[in-house]
Amino acid sequence: MKYLHIILLSLLAVHASAAQATEIAFSDAWQQLLKVSDKLQASAQEVNRAQAEKDAGDDLNLPSLSINGSYTRLEKPIELDLRDLNPLANLDPAALPPALGGALASIPGSLFVTPFTEQDIFRSSLQAMWPIYTGGRITAAQGIHAAQVAEKEQQHQLSTRDLFLQLVERYYAVSVSHSLANTKQQLVEALTEHADHAIKLERQGQIAKVERLNAQVALENAKVDYASARRQLEMTQIALSRMLHQQAVDTASPLFIVASSPSLPQLSQLTLSHHPALKLLEAKERQAQGLIDVEKGSYHPTVFLYGNYTLYEDDSLFSKVEPDWMVGVGVKIPLLSRDGRSGKVEAAKSALLQARYTKAQTQQDLSLLLEQSYRQLQQAEEEVDSLRLSLTLAQENKRLRDLAFSQGLSTSIEKVDAELKLSAVQTQQLAARYRYVLAYAKLMAISGQLDEFVGRARSAQER
Repeated sequence: MKYLHIILLSLLAVHASAAQATEIAFSDAWQQLLKVSDKLQASAQEVNRAQAEKDAGDDLNLPSLSINGSYTRLEKPIELDLRDLNPLANLDPAALPPALGGALASIPGSLFVTPFTEQDIFRSSLQAMWPIYTGGRITAAQGIHAAQVAEKEQQHQLSTRDLFLQLVERYYAVSVSHSLANTKQQLVEALTEHADHAIKLERQGQIAKVERLNAQVALENAKVDYASARRQLEMTQIALSRMLHQQAVDTASPLFIVASSPSLPQLSQLTLSHHPALKLLEAKERQAQGLIDVEKGSYHPTVFLYGNYTLYEDDSLFSKVEPDWMVGVGVKIPLLSRDGRSGKVEAAKSALLQARYTKAQTQQDLSLLLEQSYRQLQQAEEEVDSLRLSLTLAQENKRLRDLAFSQGLSTSIEKVDAELKLSAVQTQQLAARYRYVLAYAKLMAISGQLDEFVGRARSAQER
């Protein structure tokens, strides 16, 4: 009876822990994870950043407008002395008539000086520049930004699929741990009853001491396994709870087997036409092609409109002569450059080829991964089907051993062996069903059918 008392206390502890946990369906767990996942939030911000950079690149088509101001101090003001100009510069006052020479000599020298600027110059103006032809570089740069947005979006999709598989693994690990703990619990209960019975039979002299010890040893081992199963259940629940950012959660959706296996050709078609990894590499190709166009555009001239409007200037003669505004058309033609344009074009071409080769390799890898996952699904399904017959055999064997032992026609060792075989088959079946769900989830994630898996999980819960 003391063994039964210990088991009851353990069961009460497990039930108390389970009562505090909130059951959640897989579909609800997935929606919760989409809301609280820090990984997805970080990935979404990558998309937002790329979109903002793309929006900034759209402004390359617009003109630039700026207000410029300056203060300049000259060594001395700019002045013009008329006596430095012909014919006064070559005029000899001694050669002139005395009256005329005297008249010129009496004129102050300051009257011959014309100031053009002050020594301190203040200026401000409104300047505009609008490129109207850049050899396709602006269009190429905008295309690169658009491709970068597509790349980040596909990376976000990949992160979503990876997180989905992680949720499937943790969610159904809780379900498996529950079933495993129940299996170990049933084994402990059966062996407890058998150990008590064996003690009574030994006292009555119907069985040997070794058979009673065998029953008790088997019970102790079963209790250790049951305690381990309960700890495993607690760890899986903690992992799921932390993933969903909740205190304590439990699963409500059971393991399931799909009635009809998915079509491998259809899965392959969906994968090779819509997988985010391939779309990401296509975006890489567009970026590399845009980089080629940018570098090639540096060989073309740049044509631009420009204008200037003076907002403030001093009252010097030079300011009065200078016009208040001006507009024009400019062109810049590159002849020689030391920025290595040809090398950059070749580097961009290499990047394009790299993206294409990587895409081809990724297609092969995805096809192989799809084939392997499909074979794993089939193998797990075959194991589940095979273990159904094994489970029936183990149950029947246990029933016969129980009956034979109660009639003294079977030993305690044979009865314990029957209990252990039944528990082992049940454990194997749980593992096979878990591997099936993981393989099915991987197939759905690779082919982009996450909603299909969620629907299957919901249907399994409703049955």
